[in-house]
Amino acid sequence: MSDKANVMGTKLKKSLGLLDATLLVAGSMIGSGIFIVSTIMLRDIGSPAWLLVLWVLTGIITIFAALSYGELAGMMPNAGGQYIYIQRAYGRLTSFLYGWTVFSVIQTGVIAAVAVAFAKYSSIFFPVLNQNLLQTGFLDVSLAQVVAIGSIVFLTAMNTFGLQNGKWVQLIFTFAKIFALVGLIGLGFWFGSRMNFFTLNFKDAWSAFRMVKTGNVFHRENLTGLSLLSALGATLIFSLFSSDAWNNVTFIAGEIKNPKKNIPRSLFLGTLIVTIIYILANVAYLMLLPIQGNPNATNPIAQGIMFASNDRVGTSAAFSMFGNVGIWLMAGLIMISTFGCNNGLILAGSRLYYAMSKDGLFFKKAGQLNKHSVPSNALWIQCLWASLLCLSGKYSDLLTYSTFASLLFYILTISGLFRLRRTEPLTERPYKAFGYPLVPALYIVIATAICINLFICDFRNSGAGLLLVLVGIPFYFFTRARNS
Repeated sequence: MSDKANVMGTKLKKSLGLLDATLLVAGSMIGSGIFIVSTIMLRDIGSPAWLLVLWVLTGIITIFAALSYGELAGMMPNAGGQYIYIQRAYGRLTSFLYGWTVFSVIQTGVIAAVAVAFAKYSSIFFPVLNQNLLQTGFLDVSLAQVVAIGSIVFLTAMNTFGLQNGKWVQLIFTFAKIFALVGLIGLGFWFGSRMNFFTLNFKDAWSAFRMVKTGNVFHRENLTGLSLLSALGATLIFSLFSSDAWNNVTFIAGEIKNPKKNIPRSLFLGTLIVTIIYILANVAYLMLLPIQGNPNATNPIAQGIMFASNDRVGTSAAFSMFGNVGIWLMAGLIMISTFGCNNGLILAGSRLYYAMSKDGLFFKKAGQLNKHSVPSNALWIQCLWASLLCLSGKYSDLLTYSTFASLLFYILTISGLFRLRRTEPLTERPYKAFGYPLVPALYIVIATAICINLFICDFRNSGAGLLLVLVGIPFYFFTRARNS
């Protein structure tokens, strides 16, 4: 064996326990979405009661999916997670299409968006970040984008020095942002109980409407019947996006102790914790701010939730409690949240590409481990593409496409649970899906209805998401032919 081979790791090390896995689930889920999307959702549905219903429904859907994934995780406790489950149920082409979509936009696109959010909120402390470094006809580069790329490179480098580094970054930042969010919720309830906004907001709680902008003027369009149902289905995509990435823990199954038990437990505990936090955070927003304010106002309270500046409802809520100091506090919290979120995404994503490489369906070098027993090449390949997405200015569109595609693969994976029960009845299942077959079937029905509604209401973006998946087909045959 060569000297080079001697310093390379031969296999992934199992060094993550139940707490680490649970924090990875929660930390990957909590990014910047909870501080922003409620503003967009309220402009689309107008009703505080329906807003809370959507967040509760999001939590139920996510927990149903996590409970269903638990059985698959127990059966196949290997690096790659969902990619492995899909391959076992449907074959290599389908699993490649999933991995292709994760690499091209789902994982890397989210990493880019979260990094830009980190830089955006850093500019509150360092306004110089808003300056442009390069401005051409096809490419604009700001100092904030450079900082975003720098944060991705830094976290990637940290994770190449061993799983323990990524583990401690995840532990510290996830604990910090959960503690800060719980503090924000507690203080929000305390301050909000001394205000009258919650009572005013719920005077006509179920009356739904959409705010439509014509020129510079907003007007109200009432929603009832089918139009309300359609609006609720389309709006749900924002809360689902904010609650996504819970499945990332399955990618690192090869590094979790007793994965057959700890992965199912971490999926349930992590999604439950985040669901409770998200619902309570929205209640706090409704206690601290009026729903509908003035879009031309300069004061965050006067703007209300619907017209919060740059959709930063979390910042407006903090201002309601602490004044201008609250803006700084919220900026710091979101920086912590996005930094910790990206660490989990970067750590987990590379393990999926590692598993694909081992199957001959990704760059060969991505399947190599360094002397710290981590797939460093996969980490750097992911880093490069995510950094390019930061510069492209298109990552926000890619996220919209990917949410639809991500839902399709969740449906496919949970459908695989039924398929594997039929084709592999004797396979050991340390954990069986809770409520089977009702709970997995309910998830499939609900998620399918959401996808159909999105396809009808937002054909451009959902169609682009489907097209993105299908583009992977020729890449699969090219990759297979090249490796043959």
